[in-house]
Amino acid sequence: MLEIIAIVAIVLAIAIVIILALALTKPDTFRVQRSAVVQAPADRIFPLVNNFHEWASWSPWENRDPAMKRSYSGAESGKGAVYAWDGNKNVGSGRMEILDASSPSKITIKLDFFKPFEGHNTAEFTFAPERGASGTNIVWVMHGPSSFMSKVMQVFMNLDAMIGRDFEAGLANLKTLTEK
Repeated sequence: MLEIIAIVAIVLAIAIVIILALALTKPDTFRVQRSAVVQAPADRIFPLVNNFHEWASWSPWENRDPAMKRSYSGAESGKGAVYAWDGNKNVGSGRMEILDASSPSKITIKLDFFKPFEGHNTAEFTFAPERGASGTNIVWVMHGPSSFMSKVMQVFMNLDAMIGRDFEAGLANLKTLTEK
């Protein structure tokens, strides 16, 4: 019986070492990016991102917890606007603050997650005229450092695919909302 326990302990220790070694091979930073062409001018789309009160109409996370607590502070929109949330395990808790808003071309947001995992990232939205079309190319990017715990998680899940799906849903919502 002790031999079986020893073998299991050795196998478990080897598995942990392999996982930690794989985590060490992951990059120190991450970047997730998605884009969409919307058949609407940038000045129609920009206010929906620049004002956190408008996010309820398009953000892919807003409906994941009907009881989510939201608070707004700072400026009404643009630089200095702050949005904080506290919700269930599907949305966690965090805070966003618009650091820069260059209408109608770019918005930079400081994005801090507190639960379920702490993370401090930057989100950027750029709005550019689509060549040869009457639309706008929206690019949504999130980037930041990868903590060691994040690197361990990346051994088991694809961060780009996971976050990218949400970005794609949000961009599709913006498209539907602004092409009306």
